[in-house]
Amino acid sequence: MDIPTLQLNDQTSIPQFGLGVWQVPADETQRVVTDALELGYRHIDTAQMYGNEAGVGAALAAAGLARDEVYVTTKLNNGFHEPSQAKESLARSLELLGLDQVDLFLIHWPLPTQYDGDFVATWQALAELRSEGLTRSIGVSNFQPGHLDRIVAETGVVPAVNQIEVHPYFANEAARAATLRHGALVEAWSPLGQGGGELTDEVVVRIAEAHGKTPAQVLLRWQLDRGDIVFPKSMSRARLAENAAIFDFALSDAEVAELAALDKGPAGRQGPDPDVFDWIP
Repeated sequence: MDIPTLQLNDQTSIPQFGLGVWQVPADETQRVVTDALELGYRHIDTAQMYGNEAGVGAALAAAGLARDEVYVTTKLNNGFHEPSQAKESLARSLELLGLDQVDLFLIHWPLPTQYDGDFVATWQALAELRSEGLTRSIGVSNFQPGHLDRIVAETGVVPAVNQIEVHPYFANEAARAATLRHGALVEAWSPLGQGGGELTDEVVVRIAEAHGKTPAQVLLRWQLDRGDIVFPKSMSRARLAENAAIFDFALSDAEVAELAALDKGPAGRQGPDPDVFDWIP
């Protein structure tokens, strides 16, 4: 599988396509990640809150691949935003993953209504973890334009990525624009949407039929062409292979415009609103 790589603003590189393991049960994670690695995936996105880092680590160990062949991301649990807890939590993640260093560590949610709204101190703690070599790159997830502006203004440290909800029904353009304005890249979570609506949308289906591809492949191709980093989830080996078969066709400008026109704005958001999301496990 010839997966393109993108350069981050810290001069490291990241595969543009990979596997996300959100909602993959802990007892199934090793199998799913093993299948993905065997199929040629080289980018795995997990999180402390997913509860499946150990399964990712077991699959990595069994695969026997060189460390620099697989890109691994994990994310800070919402309950560990205190700077000292952030470091302790990453040490635990490294133990579960069986690694000395992750490639990318993210603040999972800004939680502006928690911790007295001080996600800046959490961001500074991640910068220190990068300096200590526990992670190569640092970034954020679900950060709105104002959140991004604040951490950059108060610390001078620009995230490498902002991982946000993006799919045709919710293009999340304000957050995308702010991310790109700061020189960070956009990682799209839920690139196929949730609930299957976009997979059966008549526009998506028609474009898929025109290319002899599936609706999922069209949605992923659209994301890649926009420059986003994508890592769809699947527990099926066949679907993992299908999701990866997106590098042999291109969408026309007209098709890209049709897909962009599906954007419903805030009404299309399917996940939590980062401005009010405050769940701490």
